[in-house]
Amino acid sequence: MPDYSTKKFFDFNASGIIIGSGIISLAWAFLQFCIISRIPLQSEAVYDDESTFQRTEEVTKRLVAVYSAIFDGAESFLRAEYKACSIFVVIFFFVIYFVTSWAADWDWDRGLLTALSFLLGALTSMLSGYIGMEIAVYSNVRTTIAAQRPGYTQCFNVAFRAGSVMGFALSGLGLLMLYFTLLIYKTHYEDPNSWSDLTECITGFGLGGSVIALFGRVGGGIYTKAADVGADLVGKVIHGIPEDDPRNPAVIADNVGDNVGDVAGMGSDLFGSFAESTCAALVLGSSIGVSGGWDAMMFPLTVTAVGILVSIACSFLATNIYPVKTEPQIEKALKNQLISTSFVMTGLIYFVAEAFLPDEVPLTATIGTGIVYLRPWKAWACIASGTLGGLIIGLVTEYYTSHTYKPVRELADACKTGAATNLIYGIALGYKSAIIPVFVLAAVIMGSFSILDLFGVSLAAVGFLSNISTALAIDVYGPVCDNAGGIAEMAELEPFVRQKTDALDAAGNTTAAIGKGFAIGSAAVVSLALIGAFVSRIRELDRTHFQGGVNILEPVAFSFLLIGGMIPYAFAAMTMKSVGFAAMQMVREVQRQFDEKPHLLDDNPSEKPDYDACIEISTKASLSEMFYPGAVIISAPLITGFLFGVTAVSGLLVGSLVSSVQLAISMSNSGGAWDNAKKYIEKQPRNSELGGKGSEIHKAAVVGDTVGDPFKDTSGPSLNIVMKLMAVLSLVFADAFFAVNSGRGVFNLVPKVP
Repeated sequence: MPDYSTKKFFDFNASGIIIGSGIISLAWAFLQFCIISRIPLQSEAVYDDESTFQRTEEVTKRLVAVYSAIFDGAESFLRAEYKACSIFVVIFFFVIYFVTSWAADWDWDRGLLTALSFLLGALTSMLSGYIGMEIAVYSNVRTTIAAQRPGYTQCFNVAFRAGSVMGFALSGLGLLMLYFTLLIYKTHYEDPNSWSDLTECITGFGLGGSVIALFGRVGGGIYTKAADVGADLVGKVIHGIPEDDPRNPAVIADNVGDNVGDVAGMGSDLFGSFAESTCAALVLGSSIGVSGGWDAMMFPLTVTAVGILVSIACSFLATNIYPVKTEPQIEKALKNQLISTSFVMTGLIYFVAEAFLPDEVPLTATIGTGIVYLRPWKAWACIASGTLGGLIIGLVTEYYTSHTYKPVRELADACKTGAATNLIYGIALGYKSAIIPVFVLAAVIMGSFSILDLFGVSLAAVGFLSNISTALAIDVYGPVCDNAGGIAEMAELEPFVRQKTDALDAAGNTTAAIGKGFAIGSAAVVSLALIGAFVSRIRELDRTHFQGGVNILEPVAFSFLLIGGMIPYAFAAMTMKSVGFAAMQMVREVQRQFDEKPHLLDDNPSEKPDYDACIEISTKASLSEMFYPGAVIISAPLITGFLFGVTAVSGLLVGSLVSSVQLAISMSNSGGAWDNAKKYIEKQPRNSELGGKGSEIHKAAVVGDTVGDPFKDTSGPSLNIVMKLMAVLSLVFADAFFAVNSGRGVFNLVPKVP
């Protein structure tokens, strides 16, 4: 009788799936780009009810001029930012090389491989951010042109495909870069018993991705919100001109910021999460390779590879099978992407686990001397918990940030009594929105740990990011639509075009909030997995003191837990103050131009604003301000580890994780809710209770939206990088920390256990 078991049925290896999926992902991204490029950069304005088109050369010239200004501004900023980041990367490359070599008894090969993986991770992160910026700017104007055509199908598809290019290009590039690095390193570590050293070296890849993500998120966030806040305060609140009005000197800088902050920053952020979750799973599961072989150890990458294929299949739901035809279908189509990929992945991963994992593999427990047995169904359960946990957090985020539901509508009503009550309600909404996600994260962590110890937690982190292509696609969709609306306003297109892009953007605000919630949730689990990998590594070096894990009641551990809990607040304060400082400069510049050129405010102005002056303010402010918060995050675990020891580092990381996740969720959701409350009021007629655009209620909502800008686009989303970066940095330098007084630091605070 023939054997139809899954292990016989799936007669191919992990390399074939991983490499094949990576290539397919890049090819799919290129195909989506080709479809977008078929839309000519030429205005197609609708002038009558029969939907006939009349080409307008003057409108086309304005579209091209705005597109070129945004492209030049975004590219010049990224070049300046990446130049500064490259200097840091080169310096830190040599720091990693020498310190890790010294910690490994001057093993120069190990130090070099760790430093090279750091360099590759940083370069891949920069390339991912640059690709995202390029495709976003390229697609923004084409989304505007498509919005001139009848219906919502074409303009939605352009924006969604732009997000898909970013999502699949990043996923394919990250997967291939990481796997080929592993294959090359495997030639040096041929013996399966030495693959634990291989995985230790590859942790630098995640560190490189996170370092660039931090600077990208902070620098891009300061840039975009300085311009956004300045444009809103002077333009909308003081002078009452519409959003994205071409008379506003800060309007180009505002639209540039959407691309360098929301797109490039988010791309680097999720690439870092993918790299770190995979590295943590490889470190914690390195012993699987001894009994199960290379394919079994590469299981986390196989999950990502399958996730790419699932995301490609499910993307047809939005563009072909159930195309968007009306405004209410927009948000539903995007939400269905997350739901469909999550459920398909949950079912499919069971067969992947059966195909690539041995029937049983013993793993050493993190605490004590027990043994945990890895079985395929256990791996599936952990990954499924992460995948479904991410979905739940995304849906909860949607509930609290979409104006379809009660919380945002209550927030809009709060604007009736002024900006103060709007701010009070918005902050309360953010705090409340953290409750369910925290319970979900706790359940995922507790469940996966009880099944497979910390390796189970790392698999849950991989599960969170299993549909990363889809998560990125729906996140990038938002800023593309936002820019499309700005271009429509600046090019002075028909009002119905702006109405369409606003409808797309309102859904995009919600999906961007979902993406941020997804990224924060995954970052929390990834961070815990990295902390577990750090503790496991220290335990391998000292089985006496760390046999039972880290004792949180030790004075050093608990003291640094409190310090770690403070760091996210210090970081948020620094980044918000940086936005405020840059915004004040922007406000002064915009007001100066209005004072010196009073005819700018005429309905048909005879003078032109100086856009370049505002772009220069945002660029200089972001580049000068982004390094101070980054220096705090990078130096904190290094100073703690070398001076106070590994027990102090453990407390620091746990405190930072617990504090960051809740602060990040509340800040991101408050900002998203304020933004959509403003948009909800703008949709109302002038004679309604909410007064519509231009009313005093609307001005109160604009104040809330302005306060929420650094909440949701600078400080909030940057906090998920804080917890990941501190953890992966500690993992990379774990041996070096231990080399100082056997892990007790320069001050030798923890007594040696006999």
